[in-house]
Amino acid sequence: MPGASAKKARAARALLSVLLLLALSVFALLAAVAWGSTGFKVGEVLEYLVSGTSNAEVILFKIRLPRALLSYLVGGGLAVAGCCLQGVFKNPMADSHILGVSAGAGFGAAACIALGIGGASFGIAALGLGSVAVCALLGGILAVMLVTQFARVGSRTSVSALLLSGVAVSSLFTALTSGIMILHRESMEQVVFWTLGSFSAASFEKVRFAALCILPCSALCMLFARPLNIMLLGEEDARMLGVDTARTTRVLIILTTLLAAGCVSVSGIVGFVGLMLPHILRLMTGPDHRLLLPCSFLGGGVFLCLADMLARSLFPPLEIPVGVLSALFGVPFFLYLLRRQGKGGRT
Repeated sequence: MPGASAKKARAARALLSVLLLLALSVFALLAAVAWGSTGFKVGEVLEYLVSGTSNAEVILFKIRLPRALLSYLVGGGLAVAGCCLQGVFKNPMADSHILGVSAGAGFGAAACIALGIGGASFGIAALGLGSVAVCALLGGILAVMLVTQFARVGSRTSVSALLLSGVAVSSLFTALTSGIMILHRESMEQVVFWTLGSFSAASFEKVRFAALCILPCSALCMLFARPLNIMLLGEEDARMLGVDTARTTRVLIILTTLLAAGCVSVSGIVGFVGLMLPHILRLMTGPDHRLLLPCSFLGGGVFLCLADMLARSLFPPLEIPVGVLSALFGVPFFLYLLRRQGKGGRT
């Protein structure tokens, strides 16, 4: 039967996509550990991972492995957040930044660095977070709380109001961050470097925090794959099919906020991952969020892991902030989306 054969073809494509991304994930993690200013053979890396013994234990275990794992987790989390928000807003250019997460986190980090808010005891030591990361996390959450509050009219919150409030709140926090840098010029370089994104301070404590934050939030987002598919049909059709669009939107905004804020708190601001990867993977997997969301996690992890590897390896001993490298890929892609939308194309 034609329907059965089409279903089998979709299942085969889904399986092939997942297997391909899993293979790329293994390659990216091994390459990120093996490649650097001090080179190692892949066999040496595998020997260490299996036996726990190597002449380069400090470089492999203390520096490169946590950095590779952290960049993979952050890339996956940002891609899942972007994929969810594109579905919620039905906007191909939506990602977590439009809700003000990045601007709020940047303000929190800048305030902590320049004003000395908190101290060593202010960090969540058990989870590996210092005071800068904590302030960034709180700043990102505060920004989205303000966005949702400003966008609420009575008991309703419209998507367009959320988008406009996100732009306004992002501008506000960006201006406040700039003001802090001007008033505290001695801290300007440190604030700018943080806002450009980097995994240079990666550790297994941060990997543990990222895993505890990113993996559960990503898994919960994936549970909303079916409602997201139905919401693409339109609000009225979604209601007729039993989906509470307002509740689903609220829950997904909370989850994506926690997801994006957790990512930004350990990496700084890394843009365009949540914008690019869902689009690229949608071409490979189709629009079904049941497949697109897990593939976005895998694809985002592969992209950011490889981008961080290039960022620290292109011009040793200098290190390019990974946010700069992701922008070099993301800006042309963003302009392509704008041009395609202007021509009335589908994204």
